[in-house]
Amino acid sequence: MSITEPNFTCLLCGLTVSPREPDGDERDHCPSCLTSRHVHDQHDGGATDCEGRMTPLSIVVSSDGRWRLVHRCARCDELSESGVTTDDNPLVLMRIAVRPLAAPPFPLDVLGRV
Repeated sequence: MSITEPNFTCLLCGLTVSPREPDGDERDHCPSCLTSRHVHDQHDGGATDCEGRMTPLSIVVSSDGRWRLVHRCARCDELSESGVTTDDNPLVLMRIAVRPLAAPPFPLDVLGRV
């Protein structure tokens, strides 16, 4: 007999989410808005009782070329990262990935002088 994990409700958009990705791996964020819940302590490697909303901040690319989401907890500011899955919302992923290009830390007219 296998133990089935309960679905969870996204803290931001309210979507009911399966705890498993399409390939069967564990899921730790909403595939629609990419929001997560702070349940793992990244520093000590264990569980935490924070339960804050983890907001997706950016995308990083690991050495094997896979995209990973970087989240920040809205309650305690801890950062974490998790793998992007095949059913994650591509529009939201691209919006996060291009955010630094849409609002660079310098005036865009500088590029014309380079």
